Amino acid sequence: MRVLEPSTSYCIGFGTSSIISATKPYSQRIIYIPPNGQKRRKLVKEWSRASLVEVRPRAVPAVRRDGAAGNGSATVVPVVVQEATPSSIVPISSASRDRAEDMQAEVKAMARAVNATVYTPQLLSSRYGSRPFRVLRRAVEIFAGLGSFAFKLWIDQLNNQLEVNRRFRAVELRQVFTRLGPTFVKIGQGLSTRPDLCPPEFLEELSSLQDALPTFPDEEAFACIEKELDLPLDSIYSSISASPIAAASLGQVYKARLKFSGKAVAVKVQRPGIEEAIGLDFYLIRGLGFFINKYVDIISSDVVALIDEFARRVYQELNYVQEGKNARRFKKLYADKQDVLVPDIFWDYTSNKVLTMEWVEGVKLNEQEAIERQGLKVLDLVNSGIQCSLRQLLEYGYFHADPHPGNLLATPDGKLAFLDFGMMSETPEVARCAIIGHVVHMVNRDYEAMARDYYALDFLSPDVDVSPIVPALRDFFDDALSLSVSELNFKTLVDGLGAVLYQYPFNVPPYYALILRSLTVLEGLALYADPNFKVLAASYPYFAKRLLTDPNPYLRDALIELLFKDGKFRWNRLENLLVQGSKDRDFSAKDALQPVLKLLLGPDGEVLRDLVIKEAIRVTEAITFGTMIDTYNAIPSPMKNLLSNGNGNSPFMMGSAEQESMMELRAQVFRIWSLLRSSESFDPTILQPVLQVLNEPEARSLGGRVFGGITQRLAARLLQQVLRAPPAPAS
Repeated sequence: MRVLEPSTSYCIGFGTSSIISATKPYSQRIIYIPPNGQKRRKLVKEWSRASLVEVRPRAVPAVRRDGAAGNGSATVVPVVVQEATPSSIVPISSASRDRAEDMQAEVKAMARAVNATVYTPQLLSSRYGSRPFRVLRRAVEIFAGLGSFAFKLWIDQLNNQLEVNRRFRAVELRQVFTRLGPTFVKIGQGLSTRPDLCPPEFLEELSSLQDALPTFPDEEAFACIEKELDLPLDSIYSSISASPIAAASLGQVYKARLKFSGKAVAVKVQRPGIEEAIGLDFYLIRGLGFFINKYVDIISSDVVALIDEFARRVYQELNYVQEGKNARRFKKLYADKQDVLVPDIFWDYTSNKVLTMEWVEGVKLNEQEAIERQGLKVLDLVNSGIQCSLRQLLEYGYFHADPHPGNLLATPDGKLAFLDFGMMSETPEVARCAIIGHVVHMVNRDYEAMARDYYALDFLSPDVDVSPIVPALRDFFDDALSLSVSELNFKTLVDGLGAVLYQYPFNVPPYYALILRSLTVLEGLALYADPNFKVLAASYPYFAKRLLTDPNPYLRDALIELLFKDGKFRWNRLENLLVQGSKDRDFSAKDALQPVLKLLLGPDGEVLRDLVIKEAIRVTEAITFGTMIDTYNAIPSPMKNLLSNGNGNSPFMMGSAEQESMMELRAQVFRIWSLLRSSESFDPTILQPVLQVLNEPEARSLGGRVFGGITQRLAARLLQQVLRAPPAPAS
């Protein structure tokens, strides 16, 4: 067979697919290629040696089998090599062509996964309800493993040996979970991120479950790749590791290099028989959930619903095409930041049981020494993770629900790489705003508002009275919040809130438990590097920024509640919000307070306008008289005596307490203005909305009322000075 020459225009077709590369005209030829067999492989190899320059690297197309039944018989497919002329070439942008081809590849990958199993309780019942002996045998295995471990703990407790044997028992539990298989490995992984449930020795030992799992034979993995992609291994990769570089609970990962482009990739292959094993375990665990719901009163949540939610997510992890789509969506939403890396997906080599993604060089986030040897700081990476997680949880609502150390890598250039997108979750839009308001209400000890937040968070049905919950919140959080925000420990808050939730008819949504897990994991990683790290202190700037700038009505009302109390404006709260919000790198002074200004002009802003008028009068008076007092204090003593008629008293007839309050108000206003000016995004046009207020009919009325109030207040003060009225006693 003739080897195809380089720098020649070819159209090579397998079945109905084709790849076109045009470099120079060539006469039309017909080449017959069997779609399968050794001759086809030889052609592929010869074509590779010919070094054709493709418009975009593409995979070797799947072999088309002849006939609907897929009998595998070879058919002769004509391949036309057609002459390319300038007039026949239609200019198409490279980016558009890449997007179109990528979409086509994704559609083909979805077609390969069309028969992926979707979890339903009925599915488990139909599969295992009629197999009592198989179910009984597995139940005995689980009981033997966990029962013997529980018995040893009981003996340790009787002998007062719990503390002494804790490390040894942690190793035993890891071994038990490993022997019981993938379902219990997933459970162990979840426990490894729950310091509220497990002592440190168990957390450390169970964390090794993340990637130190037994492997399955490489021959089975390679056979699975060829079967799933319908391609021989040597036509896909120029090289692939002889053994897996990591083994996860649901599959194992190989490092390979793609033949068509030379790019290094990670190839994840699903464990054989994993779906059968997991389904049987969930069938048994679900039965236990029914028992707990019926007989264990201390647990108020619907355990079966939680198990179903967890099982549904695990089954989603079994569909690698869905994981690839998750990764693409995650990359689109969050990889716009320079410190976040999300690997790309190669759809041509992805199916229900095989996932091929970009290879990422990096160090696991809990390997502090290795990270520091690269000149990086763990806390910087954790802060990047926290900021990205807050955007996931509260901005777009689509978040990574399994951020254990094996899924977070520090790259040599200082980026935080996210891996493994099998388990994702979403926060409802209403809940996102409610969470922000809830944190702000908590920090400001507004327990009535905190209790009402549970309606929006879907913790309580609307017919539940929250008034009995308020004292319980106050009892716990008054002690916890005696510390500053920078001293609050997220684990302490989670534990305390959990204690409150258990006492009342709460139904914690699955997304909320995953949020707590994500933030607890990040705080746990940071504590390895800095025992004093507090995730809430690192997160609060984001909450403050959102509260100041988000136009959402829920957050706007929460901001107004925070700033106004008993008819007075709390300048210290605004100052604190601006101090915290300015620490967020995306904070914009121009956007601060915009939602409040818009409400001020709106038809529903009458109450707010009355409050603003009163506060504007107070501020103007404070600035005016504060400036006068500063000017008086700066003049020479002879001039002071002249102004005070020689009696040495201040010419301003006001009590010392009132004067101090006025000076403090002026100082706060000036500090707030300095905070706004110090923002990197400061622009004098920040005042433009205020100027726009004066051009609106409603605003002109507001301006007139403010001006009238200021005039009356200053006139009263001036009259007081003229009449030399004695100062009012301090209250």
